[in-house]
Amino acid sequence: MRRRLLLTYLALIGGLVLALAVPLGWAYAQQRTGVLLLDRRADATRLAELADQAVREGDTSVLVSEVDRYAALYGAGVEVRDGARTVLIRSGDVDPPDAAAVRRALAGRTTERLPLVTPFGPDRVMVAEPAGRDAQVVGMVLVEAPTADARRDIALVWLALAGAAAAAFTVAVVAARRLTRWALRPVAELDAATEAIAAGRLHARAAVGGPGPSELRRLEERFNAMADAVSAALERQRAFVADASHELRTPLAVLSLRLENLQPHLRATGADEHRRALEEVDRLEAMLEDLLTLARLESGTAAAAGPTDLVAELAPRLDAWADVAAARAVRLRADLPERLVAHCPADTAGRVADIAIDNAMKFVPDGGNVTVSLAARDGAAVLRVADDGPGLEPGELEAARRRFWRSPRHGNVEGSGLGLAIADELARAGGGTLDLLPADPHGLVVELRLPLEAPAGQP
Repeated sequence: MRRRLLLTYLALIGGLVLALAVPLGWAYAQQRTGVLLLDRRADATRLAELADQAVREGDTSVLVSEVDRYAALYGAGVEVRDGARTVLIRSGDVDPPDAAAVRRALAGRTTERLPLVTPFGPDRVMVAEPAGRDAQVVGMVLVEAPTADARRDIALVWLALAGAAAAAFTVAVVAARRLTRWALRPVAELDAATEAIAAGRLHARAAVGGPGPSELRRLEERFNAMADAVSAALERQRAFVADASHELRTPLAVLSLRLENLQPHLRATGADEHRRALEEVDRLEAMLEDLLTLARLESGTAAAAGPTDLVAELAPRLDAWADVAAARAVRLRADLPERLVAHCPADTAGRVADIAIDNAMKFVPDGGNVTVSLAARDGAAVLRVADDGPGLEPGELEAARRRFWRSPRHGNVEGSGLGLAIADELARAGGGTLDLLPADPHGLVVELRLPLEAPAGQP
């Protein structure tokens, strides 16, 4: 937007400068051409009077001397003709005259206009002046004069106008840049604030009271008020979820204990219902724990980022999952480097790996494969958990990160539907990204990208 606004300003200013400079330059060229015409026509008139006198007296000596002197002094070409268009005197180089100019001169009319002289030409101009008295024309004088002086004067004026236009445009560019920055400073601040809020920094606000148009400054104030209201609503929502989850843990623990204490007093016909009740209590406790985890992540109370050895974090977890995979007849493979350090909160990669492997164990059939790999790629630490289970449809890959989302095809599989939502929040809190990709030929790939730790001495 800044570039478009600046280009608009410069186009308007450039058009204004050209609208002033071009007519001025053109007008000066016309004025200088008129001065040249008047000067040369005055000379031609004086020579025409001498020609009339020479023709009437039959003595051309004075005329020849004056014509030669004039041609030598001004570098012009002069030609004197009689009424029959016969050349009587010629001095210097004279191009063949225009027939129309000759006819006008013999008709008693002088040259009234010249072609416009510019720095690029013409090099010479011709003035035709009738010779005679009253209405009797006895001949004509043709003066072909150089235009070097006129072209030089016009060139100097045009250069001065071009320099003035360039200086004015330069000043206008500087002024336009400052005006553009001043006008768009509130927009830039709003953009930075919205980007920060979108990245999860909900306390970011636009600066108020700085330079910029008053209308945009009022917009900043209203944006901050809106952001405060939205942030307060989110905080209340998160506080409610955290408080409700926390307060429900104790009654659930008591309920679970009492259900377990009822087991010795149950009849055989109620054993299955008692077991299902305990399973539902356990599922509810797991769901509450997931909600508390989400509330902590979204409230910004996660651990601070720092150098984390992802290999040291993942290796013991994969060892524990190897026993679970063996019990479920699933092959768990790991491809880890010797060491890879990322800049993220501790336990981020481990918890995401736990969620991804747990999901894979639920859906991979017996004899299936789950592969965990870790590598540095494109400036990031990339953790991939791939399985060859049924996977997700293309339209389900994005929806899978929503809270409580369950695929219609897997509605009977245990789980709260919060695992991938938590993994996505963990990735965002760690400054990375989480992607869900289809595996080839089938299955799901959970890919976590975390920023690498910069070497010592580098920012």
